[in-house]
Order: sequence, then C-alpha cells, then structure tokens
Amino acid sequence: MPISGSEMLVCRVGRMSYESAWSWQQDLRRDRLRGAGAGADLLLLVEHPPTYTLGRSCRPEHLLADGAALERAGIALFHIERGGSATYHGPGQLVGYPIVNLKNRNRDVHLFIRNLEQVLIGALAAFGVEAGTRQGLTGGWIEKEKKKIASIGIHVRQWITMHGFALNVAPDLSHFSWIQPCGFDSGVMTSMAQWMAEAPDLEAVAVEVARQFEEVFE
Repeated sequence: MPISGSEMLVCRVGRMSYESAWSWQQDLRRDRLRGAGAGADLLLLVEHPPTYTLGRSCRPEHLLADGAALERAGIALFHIERGGSATYHGPGQLVGYPIVNLKNRNRDVHLFIRNLEQVLIGALAAFGVEAGTRQGLTGGWIEKEKKKIASIGIHVRQWITMHGFALNVAPDLSHFSWIQPCGFDSGVMTSMAQWMAEAPDLEAVAVEVARQFEEVFE
C-alpha cells in the first residue's frame, strides 16, 4: 500500500525466513546504491520463524545456548551487520525493515532511530499500551516496569538504511531466555499480550504501524 504518494511503499509479506528477508534487504539497498529505484523508500513488515540474530555489539556471553541445542530446537542463528547485540525473532512478533534514503531525511541517523521509536510508541498507544523511551537506550519500553516491548537495530551504508525494529505482539517470550537480549537479562522482555486483555491480530498491528510511519515520517 502506498504512503505519501510514491515516497514510501509499505510491503506486508507475512511469514518469511530470516535469511530470505536479509537477502531481500541487501538486494533492495544494493539497487538504491546503484541508482535503481532511488525514488521510493520501503517499509517491509514481516514475521519470522524462530530465529536468533547477533549484532555487531554482541559478546559471546550474550548467547546462552550452543549451536547443537539451537539446531535441536529448530531455531536459526545469524551473525549480522546491524547495531546492537542479541535478539530473538519469532511468530507473534512484527518485524519492520525500513529501506530509507537518509539523504532525503536530514542525513541524521540518530533522528531516524528516534523516529522509529515514536512509530512504535504511537502504535502501542493506539492499542491502549502506554510505552516510552529510556535515557541512553533504544527501543520501546513500558517505563513503569522497566520492561522492553520493542527493539531497534539498524545498519546504514552511504545513507541507505536496512534492518530495523521488532515489536513483541504475542511471541513466546521464553525464547528470550536463551540469550541476553540487547545485553539485558531475558526477564526484561515483555509483549502487548501481557498488557492487554486479548492480544491484537498481527495484521491489525501492521496496519497501525504503517499508519504511524506515515504520520511520523510525513
């Protein structure tokens, strides 16, 4: 569905393997770095099967299970180029990958991250979940409980972004226990399902995130 004419396209693709989504992002950014498709920013909204990803700041102690245990559990593992440490993706979590040319958005990476936070906070508010930010940290937080409900980790090359955010709608939070998410104890993680009488449909959350993206990024 188009947002703001041809300036932004939102693509809701359902469930997709992490490897496929990662490759897709790389191809899309490569096209833009070569000058193809330069007129359109994209927001890819996906859901992944159980996957752990380890960013550039990840330390060995942030992954609490070995490869054999992950293979037995059917959980994929990827070392990737985004910022941040270890995180989990899985069913019940909405993952967003903005492919955005920051040359057209003030060339300000920090502002881009702050705007992503506002998108997530606004989407949560639309469902009656009060969230905010925490000084010196990224993502969306249930401030009164110091619980993290949304994570952000991006990578920027020549002002073109990839990777993005993960919003916990109703994932199996026990999967976070095999990592130290973003360097924290796994108990820091929460979800919309824990703060609502009934967890919303993932598609409804995707629609609201797209609406918030339009509002925040104009």
